[in-house]
Formats: sequence, structure tokens, C-alpha cells
Amino acid sequence: MRIKYIVPFPFDEEGLAQRAAQLPDELRTPGVDYDFVPVRNSIHNADSAYELLILDAYIAEAGLAAESEGYDAVVMDTVSDSGLAALRSRLSIPVLGPGLVQQHVAAMLGKRFSILTMWKRWVSMYEKTMAEYQTKHYCASIRSIDVRPDQKQLLAGKEEVVFAALEEQGRLAIEEDRADVILIGSTTMHQAVAYLRETLGVPVINPGLLAIKLAELFVQLGLTHSKVAYMPPEVIQDEKLNSLMSA
Repeated sequence: MRIKYIVPFPFDEEGLAQRAAQLPDELRTPGVDYDFVPVRNSIHNADSAYELLILDAYIAEAGLAAESEGYDAVVMDTVSDSGLAALRSRLSIPVLGPGLVQQHVAAMLGKRFSILTMWKRWVSMYEKTMAEYQTKHYCASIRSIDVRPDQKQLLAGKEEVVFAALEEQGRLAIEEDRADVILIGSTTMHQAVAYLRETLGVPVINPGLLAIKLAELFVQLGLTHSKVAYMPPEVIQDEKLNSLMSA
């Protein structure tokens, strides 16, 4: 089995290694190849609808050929799920987004989830995906520590400050907002998951890892998205999107 994990920034090997750390060796399934593949170009920080439009295009371009390249599933490394609908339309193999997966699994693990995020400017991104997935009624709150994210270094060097701030907001989400499951607002926050699980005492979902493992399960069970829900194009025009992305 081969899984293509699309990293939404054109990182070098060091940057890709930080992203690949979401999937530790002990959770890698023998016989499964996990390829962490960067996009050709990207955005600044997913801070607006304008940037998310560009990110949709670059992630979609990176995944268009996945099926012909021999991959069995595709996952994008962002809870914005950028490019998800387009790739589901274009491909027959399973395509999963961490945002989609964590919101629906949270509804299986509890009754109300809260999203803990680094940055207030990401709030509209969660509102958009919840509207699309019809999960807003499960959301108790969205709480931010309002720290500008570092897409390459992630939380390295900020653990002492960031972890404590996330714990504080997580406790408020549980005690004041009545959340019983916590979602993290970005795959870049995966380093905080173990700490939050230990300190908060409720399920805390690591969205990138969960999406990868669910993609494995879908392949094993022969499941993929419905082509009635995600209708394929009458005419394949990959070259047009590729030409737009050359800059």
C-alpha cells in the first residue's frame, strides 16, 4: 500500500521531517509506504479566503496524478482540507482530509467538541469546514491562544509557553463550554497532543495521524468516497491546472 501525504508548503528535507514526525515509527504499518510530498508552491499562512483559494489549487495539483502514480490513498496535511473536494472528484482512490476526519470522529467519541487553535485568523477556516460537513451543532467553542504559527519549525522552542496556554484554553473549553472532546486546530500542533491528553483528561485528536490511519483502513476494506457525491469530470483537463501552477 502507498499513501501520498501532501505537505502544503514546498519544504526541504528538514521541513518534511518535521511533518513526518506526526507518524512515529511504532505507528507505521509494515508494508505501507508513506510518502510525504511537498507542493510545488504555496501561500503565506492560510490567513484568509484569498490564500485558501491558492492553497486549494496547489494541493489539488500535487494530488492529481496520485492514482496514475500508483498511490492507494491521498491525505492532505492541513485541517483546512484544501483541495479535498476537487481531488475526490478527480480520483477514485480514497482522499481524506484531517479536518473532515477529526470532526466526524469527535462526534463518535463524545457529544460536543471544542477546537483549540494557535491563531484567531484561522477561526473562519473552521467555520467554513463545519458548514460544509454539517458538524457545527457538535461544536461547543473555538478557542485561540493567538500565537502566530511557524509552519516549518512548528512548536519547537515554544513548548513551555504554548503547551501551558493550550492547556488553559482547553480547561476553559471543558469547564465553561461543556466540551468533552478536544480538536487541535492545525496539524502543525501535533507536538502538543500527548501533553494535552495527559493534562485535560478528555480525548484529544491528532488530525493528521488519524487521517493517515483511516486512509489505510479504507484501502484495506475496499472503501472510497462516493462518485455520486463527488461526480467525476466529463473531460480531464489536468494540463490547464498544471499550467496555472507553473509560476
